[in-house]
Amino acid sequence: MVSSNTAVTQAQPSSSGFRWLQLVMGIVCMAMIANLQYGWTLFVDPIDGAHHWGRASIQLAFTIFVVTETWLVPIEAWFVDRYGPRLVIMFGGVMIALAWVLNSYADSLTMLYAAAIFGGIGAGSVYGTCVGNALKWFPDHRGLAAGATAAGFGAGAALTVVPIAKMIATSGYQAAFFNFGIGQGLVVFVLAFFIRPPTVAIPPKKKQLNLPQTKIDFTPPQVLRSPIFWVMYLVFVMVAAGGLMAAAQIAPIAHDYKIATTPVSLAGFQMAALTFAISLDRIFDGFGRPFFGWVSDNIGREHTMFIAFGTGALMLLTLSTWGHHPLVFVLATAVYFGVFGEIYSLFPATSGDTFGAKFATTNNGMLYTAKGTAALLVPAASIVAANYGWHAVFVIAVALNATAALMAVFVIKPMRRAFIHGNEAAAEAATAASAKTA
Repeated sequence: MVSSNTAVTQAQPSSSGFRWLQLVMGIVCMAMIANLQYGWTLFVDPIDGAHHWGRASIQLAFTIFVVTETWLVPIEAWFVDRYGPRLVIMFGGVMIALAWVLNSYADSLTMLYAAAIFGGIGAGSVYGTCVGNALKWFPDHRGLAAGATAAGFGAGAALTVVPIAKMIATSGYQAAFFNFGIGQGLVVFVLAFFIRPPTVAIPPKKKQLNLPQTKIDFTPPQVLRSPIFWVMYLVFVMVAAGGLMAAAQIAPIAHDYKIATTPVSLAGFQMAALTFAISLDRIFDGFGRPFFGWVSDNIGREHTMFIAFGTGALMLLTLSTWGHHPLVFVLATAVYFGVFGEIYSLFPATSGDTFGAKFATTNNGMLYTAKGTAALLVPAASIVAANYGWHAVFVIAVALNATAALMAVFVIKPMRRAFIHGNEAAAEAATAASAKTA
């Protein structure tokens, strides 16, 4: 399986700061869509207070958003690889603005769910495009670039949560939806005019021993036919399932452990255990994405996966054994999320290394759907916890993370190298045979 699309063009100069400017603009765009996911929780109770639809019915809109945002990325990414990032990001800006404007006027659950679909389409368009563009501009720092871009998705919410909460309190949730929707969409729409991919391929400069990178650009159908893609997909799901479960269930876990409101003092700060844990989780998650991306640029993707997944397993085991202690709960969850968020930098970087830059946006978009698949497994955690307790849930998550860590080194690493070198050797042989017959 060899594509004729080989990345052999001469690189354009990368010494200028232009590609770094492209990265920064992508991070800003990601920050503008962050509230669609992380800021949603601020609106749930105000919406329920106004319409009395019930939390469960309102939260279904969030589920619709996540599924739409995740599973449509490959389609949106196809448009990026075919027509460039500008039009897709502009479209995404319009859709996220429309979504929140609709939310501000929604007087029925049907309208709320429709807005969630628009928001998911818009967020997926921006997310997939910005990560894919970072992979193309930074083949020598793919981990760092993808991690920094993904970190913007969390950092944006951290910057605007307080202003949104204040506007909800003073002007109502409708005004917050409308004003921030227009503002966020406008920033994305304007920045789209200045975002573009490299005009020619930029070859990597890092040591090939640590970062084997293909010289062939594999098309999406070729990627879907390759076993290595599905092994990476499986490992992504295994790790993401535990992290999404923890993110969704951290409050119920703290309440069941009877430590949610217990004061915890750390580094001169004192907060309730649950509040402290959530605050540190966001900080560590945002920091971990670019950090582990940078680490992977230097020691290799699979070795970094082993460290991160193994540490995640250790923290989950700690929570299952000593999580009833408030300080342990706060610190263990913080470290866990610090190593969990790296999947959003390591897997895009690994995808770009394995399948090439030309179709990086689409190929990574297909891999990103693993997040949606993992999200479908999250409700099972509640069922297991209800029947066997949280200890059983943690044991399953520990097993998944530990297995993923071992698979990274003993399965993904040799399979990726065999895939890259085997296809390059076949391409060279085909070129030589063609030259002889010419």
